[in-house]
Amino acid sequence: MSDEPGWGRQPERPHPHHDFVQPARRVAYEVIAAVRESDAYANLLLPTRIKRAALNTADAALATELTYGTLRMQGFYDRVIAEAAGRPVSAIDPAILDVLRLGTHQLLATRVATHAAVNESVELARQVGSRAATGFTNGVLRTISRSSTEEWRERILADATGEDDRLAIEHSHPVWVVRAFRQSLRLEGREAELEDLLMADNAAPRVNMVVLPGLVPAAETAGLGEPNAFSPTGFVLAGGDPVHLMHNHNGRIRVQDEGSQLAALALSRARPAVKGERWLDLCAGPGGKAALLAAEALAAGAELVANEVVPARATLVRKALAAVPADVPVWEEDGTTFGDNHPEAFDRILLDAPCTGLGALRRRPEARWRKLPRDVAELSDLQSGLIDAALGSLKPGGILAYVTCSPHIAETRGIVATAVKKWGGTVRALDTAGVVQAIASSSLDLPGGGGSVQLWPHRHGTDAMFITLLERTA
Repeated sequence: MSDEPGWGRQPERPHPHHDFVQPARRVAYEVIAAVRESDAYANLLLPTRIKRAALNTADAALATELTYGTLRMQGFYDRVIAEAAGRPVSAIDPAILDVLRLGTHQLLATRVATHAAVNESVELARQVGSRAATGFTNGVLRTISRSSTEEWRERILADATGEDDRLAIEHSHPVWVVRAFRQSLRLEGREAELEDLLMADNAAPRVNMVVLPGLVPAAETAGLGEPNAFSPTGFVLAGGDPVHLMHNHNGRIRVQDEGSQLAALALSRARPAVKGERWLDLCAGPGGKAALLAAEALAAGAELVANEVVPARATLVRKALAAVPADVPVWEEDGTTFGDNHPEAFDRILLDAPCTGLGALRRRPEARWRKLPRDVAELSDLQSGLIDAALGSLKPGGILAYVTCSPHIAETRGIVATAVKKWGGTVRALDTAGVVQAIASSSLDLPGGGGSVQLWPHRHGTDAMFITLLERTA
């Protein structure tokens, strides 16, 4: 049995009757279809569908594995399906293609019995497609089932046109993403870790919780999990329902990746806060970092303002901030004009800029198939406008934390370098690596050049968060 993420097999599960689609499989199919049809986010939709279907713990776990496993390996599975079907996947009805992807994942990456995977897929095809689609689905999946995972891997990889293409096929990433990851790792002298990174993207992430500082007695978190490896404000959930835990603590314990915790703390703990400071979270939606900053500001006697231009996301920010007993206003202004509207108004600013999200592919696997290289250029223009506005809103001597959940150089170091050059001698980079390492409870093994920090899933167990601290000089 392979121990490589994305290829490991799950324990055998009982199979249902042939004329019945097991609820876990139905939930997985519905989420996968919604991702394709309406750009739904699997991590937001799946818990809702699991709850609606009243799945027990075992079925909820199966639905989660089938959903995320299928979405992660979709690129590889599409190549297998095309080979087995004798036609490109673009020529297959989209709803039937979703059925085939889900069935292929069961055949190649789980211990679900072949007859259960095939027969339930055929039943799904009957319900969502034409009569002809059931025979087509049966034929394609039975063809796939006649070869092992290793045999399919060798067959598909035979078409690779180079190392990056091989990695893209085998680990189910678009080749442009593989090249972007390689370039970023090369800057750190860690290009040899590229395959480890791709494998980490296809592994199920642990559930990290943040405990809002000063708002939850230590006794209430005892036994809930092991402390985070680096962030002092959270822990890895040992088990149970995180939503239930959040509800029981009124949002003062909440799901948050360890990298996101470190990004917020890098700003709040870059230097001791002075009572009366004004802090800003410029792009605050959906509110996780804003809640952590609000708790930090409350403890320091500082005032936080949250801003989110999208009304629906601003509503989420208000809900997140309700956990903190402080009056935190939520504005809905255009972040790119903030420098003109609020010149030199804030002592600390968090700019968690909109980005491709390539650093969170473990949690949002479908994002790898949604983004295109042209998206990077469009987002870079927005990021440049936002960082310029943020620096304009910063008081002399104030600190800006520029953060993205992407390691793409054009969204990270490129944006920072352009901003520093534009602002000339009035902006300087701080020792971000030193700040983050001082916060962390153990060594992060960060490379030299401490003006920026790039976290990695394979190295730190976090999302690939990028953090740079900039100071506007007096």
